[in-house]
Amino acid sequence: MTYDTTAMILAAGLGTRLGALTQDKPKALVELNGKPLLQHCIENLIANGFHHIVINVHHFGEQIIDFVESHHFDAEIDISDERGLLMDTGGGIVKATPLFQDSKAVLVHNVDIISDVNLGEMSQQFLASGDDAWLLTQDRETNRKLLFRDDHQLIGWRNKADGNFKWVYDSFGEYQEMAFSGLHFFRSDLFAEFEVKRQSVIDLYLYLAKHNRIISKPIQPDYWFDLGKPEQLKVAENYLNTL
Repeated sequence: MTYDTTAMILAAGLGTRLGALTQDKPKALVELNGKPLLQHCIENLIANGFHHIVINVHHFGEQIIDFVESHHFDAEIDISDERGLLMDTGGGIVKATPLFQDSKAVLVHNVDIISDVNLGEMSQQFLASGDDAWLLTQDRETNRKLLFRDDHQLIGWRNKADGNFKWVYDSFGEYQEMAFSGLHFFRSDLFAEFEVKRQSVIDLYLYLAKHNRIISKPIQPDYWFDLGKPEQLKVAENYLNTL
C-alpha cells in the first residue's frame, strides 16, 4: 500500500529528564491524564489522517512493542528496533528510511510533544510545496536555536548557553533565530544516502541544507508542550483539563 505521508514517532530516548518515571518504563509509556504519551501521539496522528506509523524503540523497547501489539489502532504500525544501539535522532531516521519507501513524505513527531497543530493539513501543504524539508518552528525562548535566512532557508544552529555555532557554510551576518518544535516533514528519500550510525538530525539537516531546501515553517498552535520533565507533565495536565 502507498501513503501520502508516513508518520515516525521518535520513542527510543532514555527519558532521563523524567527521573523516577522512566526507571521501569520508557518515556513513551509515561502517562498524561491516565493515558501513555505514545497513545496520545498515535491517536492524534490517526485523527490527522496518518495511516502508516513507524515507531523507533530502544529503552524498554519490548514494553512499547507489547503495548502496540495489545492495542488495535486504526493504522499500520511498524517498529524500527534500536535495542542493540541507540541511534540518536538522525541515526534513528536513517535506520528507519527503508520503512518509508511506500510514502511520498515523512512527518517526524517526538513522542514527548503534545500539541494541536493541524498536521494533516500541513502534510498536504508540504507535499504541494516542492520543498525538501519543513522544520516546524516557534518564536519562543530556549537555549538552542535554528538560524534561517530571510527566505526561511536553514543556515545554522546556535547554543546560547555556551556560545557555540554550527553553520551550513561560513558564518552569516543576518539571520532569524527560531526554536525547533520537535516536528518536521521531509521527502521520504531525503536521508537515504546517509550511513546508519548514531548521529543528530540537526547535523544532518545542516549538511543537507547546502544543496536542498530545508525550510522554517513557523507554527502558532493554541497549545504545544514538551513533556520531557515531570513539572512540564503537570502543566500540560492542568491545561488539558481546562479544555
